Amino acid sequence: MDFLKLFEECRLCPRNCGVNRKDVCGTSRAGFCEIDHRLRVAYIGAHFGEEPPISGTRGSGTVFFSGCSLLCSYCQNHQISRSNVGDIMDMAEFSKKVLEMIGSRNVHNINFVTPDHFFPYTFQLVDILRRKGFDLPKVYNVSGYQSVPILKMAEEYADIYLPDYKYADPSLSLTVSKCKDYPRVALGAITEMVRQKGFLDSFSTGSGLAGKGVLVRHLILPGWVCNSLDALSTLFIEFGPGLPLSLMSQFQPVLPNKDRALNRCLTRDEFDRVFGHAMELGFENLFVQFPDEKCDGSKRNSSFLPDFSLKEPFRSNGPAKDPCV
Repeated sequence: MDFLKLFEECRLCPRNCGVNRKDVCGTSRAGFCEIDHRLRVAYIGAHFGEEPPISGTRGSGTVFFSGCSLLCSYCQNHQISRSNVGDIMDMAEFSKKVLEMIGSRNVHNINFVTPDHFFPYTFQLVDILRRKGFDLPKVYNVSGYQSVPILKMAEEYADIYLPDYKYADPSLSLTVSKCKDYPRVALGAITEMVRQKGFLDSFSTGSGLAGKGVLVRHLILPGWVCNSLDALSTLFIEFGPGLPLSLMSQFQPVLPNKDRALNRCLTRDEFDRVFGHAMELGFENLFVQFPDEKCDGSKRNSSFLPDFSLKEPFRSNGPAKDPCV
């Protein structure tokens, strides 16, 4: 299949904008994601900030793409999602850089971060890696707002899915991500991911590294505790206590936001309410990113914020310590 034809009437994400993102009379057009068909990559390298079964000891081989199909108003990676920091490259250069990373860093997996609008290139890359004999797990690190038909295409190319489940409140998803249908769409997408791969296998096998499966992430937003409580309840009802869940407290205000609560950090009380609910529900496979003990809603922890204007955007060059079981 010529996957690049998917750009011609783009429906790679649930926005279904139908824009021809390829060259039209010498002019490229962008979809809702603010990106045309040209592959734009912000960073390729070993990353230690994922959950332990993904980062391991040698890091996850991350590919951070420029642009995004969700464009959340509070995005922590706004440099690449909204300002489109990154380099345009063709498939030859892209595959060469990924192969160089594998050779030099001996990473545990290949991790595509926010790849929706570039799915065709990820499929091509996986084919190239397989032909060259590389069988590392392929991680699709996504927002949760995915198209089920496109996920069905991705099934033979993905091994691990790391979806967010950001919102149970459609008014919140409409306000900050311009998609009132996020709760419904994301639940359907995660259901499809679980159908394909099951739950993250590191819990059932006892292995330190994951090779297959789904791990759902939820970022607690300041001022929106009820959204988090409802999101966790929804996930528990739909998937049961065995669903691998990563509860994150790392929110940092980076862009001025109309919602005043999103201009501050998470408080310890807000975190404790959500964490307590997760424990009460009985999630059995839980990663928790605990906030700083002195967190009062105003303190920032810049170690969680990458700077994609730098050659090495991430401050840490060793295994992450914050996510823990």
